[in-house]
Amino acid sequence: MKTYSNAIIIAIAVIVSAFLFSNAFQNRNKGNDTISVTGLGKKDFVSDLIVWSGSFSKKSLTLKDAYASLDSDRESIKRYLSSKGIKSDEMVFSAVNFNKDFDIIYNENGSTRQQVFAGFTLTQSVTVQSKDVNKIEDISRQSSELINSGVEFYSNPPEYYYTKLAELKIKMIAEATKDASTRAKSIAENADAGLGHLKKSDMGVFQITGQNSSEDFSYGGSFNTNSKNKTANITVKLVYEVN
Repeated sequence: MKTYSNAIIIAIAVIVSAFLFSNAFQNRNKGNDTISVTGLGKKDFVSDLIVWSGSFSKKSLTLKDAYASLDSDRESIKRYLSSKGIKSDEMVFSAVNFNKDFDIIYNENGSTRQQVFAGFTLTQSVTVQSKDVNKIEDISRQSSELINSGVEFYSNPPEYYYTKLAELKIKMIAEATKDASTRAKSIAENADAGLGHLKKSDMGVFQITGQNSSEDFSYGGSFNTNSKNKTANITVKLVYEVN
């Protein structure tokens, strides 16, 4: 009787084990049936902040005279920018940098004979930051007027930024997610399958390039500051279960 009971218990254990193994095997295969899709969010926009800078310098045999000349140029630049409608709080002047200059005198054989002090060169830069992009852009193109007035001014290309990137990024993520979801549903329908739960989602890097440019995307994300008109791109990868 005891042997018979043991046999029943073993049989039940085998049946239960077989059921559990079969169920686990089915679930494993079910988990592996997935659809992976990538959606794109893309948006053209216009920069709403411009940063423009330039530098100027003066040279003299004495530091005092060099500073006096540089101060004169700085005041001329302030008056010029103010006349163009730039407010005082929109222009920032950097600290003054100075270098000692030397002329090198060579021997007849070409070797250095001595260095002769030639004076001081003082350099300063000014940076203008404004939300009036078009106005500052025009002024940067007209800055040669300063040179004509006797100021040795070197203008740098303007840099363009967008102050609402956080809001833009959120909208683009939503757009990319919707695009990926639509793609997944289309694939599932065409394959006569049902779309299950979302298993995983990954966001790609945020890319900002100039509109209609040939700029390449970078692994860490590109951030164009040379173009006023820009294009932002972001990708979202979704992985769905398939029923």
